[in-house]
Amino acid sequence: MLNEQNPRQIAARILAQRLNSSEFTENLLEIALANARLSPADRGLCHELVCGVVRWQAALDRLIERKTTPGRPQRPVLQNLLRLGLYQIFWLDRIPPHAAVHETVELAKRAGFEHQVGFLNAVLRGYLREADAIKKILADQKISQPALGYSHPEWLVEKWRKQFGDDHTRQLLEWNNRPPNTFARLNTLKTDAAKLADRWREENVTCDFVSRDWLGENISFELISHPPLASLGSFRDGWFYLQDPSTLLAPALLDAQPGENILDLCAAPGGKATFIAQQMNNTGKLIVHDLGPDRLRLIRENCQRLGVTNADIVMPTTGIQQMLTSFDRILVDAPCSNTGVMRRRVDLRWRIQSAEIERLRATQLDLLNQAGTKLKPGGTMVYSTCSLEPEENSEVVQKFLAANPSFKLETERQLLPFVDEVDGAYVARLKRSA
Repeated sequence: MLNEQNPRQIAARILAQRLNSSEFTENLLEIALANARLSPADRGLCHELVCGVVRWQAALDRLIERKTTPGRPQRPVLQNLLRLGLYQIFWLDRIPPHAAVHETVELAKRAGFEHQVGFLNAVLRGYLREADAIKKILADQKISQPALGYSHPEWLVEKWRKQFGDDHTRQLLEWNNRPPNTFARLNTLKTDAAKLADRWREENVTCDFVSRDWLGENISFELISHPPLASLGSFRDGWFYLQDPSTLLAPALLDAQPGENILDLCAAPGGKATFIAQQMNNTGKLIVHDLGPDRLRLIRENCQRLGVTNADIVMPTTGIQQMLTSFDRILVDAPCSNTGVMRRRVDLRWRIQSAEIERLRATQLDLLNQAGTKLKPGGTMVYSTCSLEPEENSEVVQKFLAANPSFKLETERQLLPFVDEVDGAYVARLKRSA
């Protein structure tokens, strides 16, 4: 079923897989597109359809409810087909509405839903006749019912409204619904900015420099257009690493120096760790720690591709307390709710629960307490998350400081998408007394 090399069919298949998989949609997409024989335009369409349907799921489902019997949910595959059709009609201007209806009906036939084709066709064509009125309703909902209008969980929107206010919350919701930009970080262990720029020109990559106050000069680039990245020799040779500029704030505040002894906790997939090795110029010793063989494999692959030679990747059975070494600097990049990177993880808004934040707080504080025992007197420890929630950020740091008087807070910073135009992140630099 739905196995031809057609972007809409592949999209429908991924959306069906998502219902019964613990994998994130982005991973399902990556696997499907790696094996698909699609033109660049069709790859882009498939990606847009899948991510768009997941992002706008609440708004799409409300439209479906308006035209169906209350209390009688559709079969999952049919619900996804309706979502696909409505998304193309109301969110994709480049798809002619009648083509969206026709293609969705054809998908239903190929999926074995011949008996529902009439119903599907009636719902979608009914919305074509009401298109102008529905577009106004969708626009009005963003003001009157922002959780529905921007397709986010009600509890999270209310939390953000209390934290940021109405205007900033709407800016954040809009940010989360935009396709994320692609950023690359120069790997100076392999090359320099001029050589990378020359090679990218040969590979038909266009880019802009990214400037932020925490970034070094000519380190971060926004990729404007490019062939599939895995096909680039510059990628395979490790000349760059895909990395949002926000993730470079923590290494910047850590300020690793050549020859030092450094620990990076919770390091997968290795973006911060490999940048720390770059700061150290591959000297000294970088201990990289994470849990689970798959996470360690990702770190190992990235270290190998990027030419990192001073990293010791610690087996997951080794706990922090069992480490015999004390460290000059420690990065605690703690597991978190990821609310600062919601535009990159389209499922996240539907997976996250308020109780999860409280559970994560305990884990984050425990990691800080364990790491603190391994920091040398006079050493620096950086705590970071990609969360926007103070419960996981400043409140965890303050609780740690209250219980550990030998540490003091030197600086902390919250990056906000609607202010800094990068993913959300929190970073605090702590100093242990000598």
